[in-house]
Amino acid sequence: MNSPGGVGLGDKGSGEELVTALYSQFRGALHAHVLGLTNHDRQWTEDVVQETLIRAWQNAETLVRDPRMLRGWLVTVARRIVIDGWRTRQARPREVELTSPDAVEAPDETEQRLSIMVINDVIGRLGAEHRAVIYETYVCGRTVREAALVLGIPEGTVKSRVYNAMKILRRALREWR
Repeated sequence: MNSPGGVGLGDKGSGEELVTALYSQFRGALHAHVLGLTNHDRQWTEDVVQETLIRAWQNAETLVRDPRMLRGWLVTVARRIVIDGWRTRQARPREVELTSPDAVEAPDETEQRLSIMVINDVIGRLGAEHRAVIYETYVCGRTVREAALVLGIPEGTVKSRVYNAMKILRRALREWR
């Protein structure tokens, strides 16, 4: 069922289309709701809204597309994320400022970890044939010829499957940057 604004929430399109539709339709209400839960911490609110949409993307195939149900699902997920955040903050030791001038700042690995999550998710969605050639060529380090022998398929098939799998992976990474 399509929403009154014309956003296709009822369509069983891709997860990306759903998240885009959810963002455009519910961003304001979700942001306002979460802002109150985070004591008006804008950065944390943005993080919670983003994580909520990531979870919607991860569950796109099973979500009921009725806008009333989606709004309730999004609010519930966001509330749970905030509760988890409060619990984490209470369990973590109090942060103190470093006073030593030679203290080394650890690099932020958030982008790398998010990329790994996206890659793992996309690889999990690839067909068995594509996963097999990625495994043989990138994980095992085999040449196209060696992978073809191991898999019992022509070299050209290995090349095309690797090409298509990598194209899917690159597209997924571009969409999350």
